Amino acid sequence: MRTFKWSILGLGLACLVVVAARPPAATAEGAPRGKILFLRCASCHDTSTSPSPKIGPNLHGIVGRQVASLEGYKYSAALKSQNFLWDSAHLDAWLTNPNAVAPGTVMAFAGITEAADRQAIIAYLETQ
Repeated sequence: MRTFKWSILGLGLACLVVVAARPPAATAEGAPRGKILFLRCASCHDTSTSPSPKIGPNLHGIVGRQVASLEGYKYSAALKSQNFLWDSAHLDAWLTNPNAVAPGTVMAFAGITEAADRQAIIAYLETQ
């Protein structure tokens, strides 16, 4: 949904500005907000059951999976040295700052600062 508002510019000029609404909250029916937010991850990661080749590992079924365990993907030594299952807490920590979870990881990702955005992405991944 888009809303419109008037913005007053300098010198008495005004313009109509389109304000994009925040994506709807995550839901169990497919986590629409998380799916939208996941688009920033989709250039490197796939979530389909028939994955296409990407830079990063396929994330289908990531929740509950052992870290660095996807067959056929070459993980960094930093990630292979970890020992945990991907759960909400680990995914949240990873999405906040991957280097804090696995120092020296090769994933070039600065992290997501908004907790609500991270939770929406995690909710989406739980549906995949």
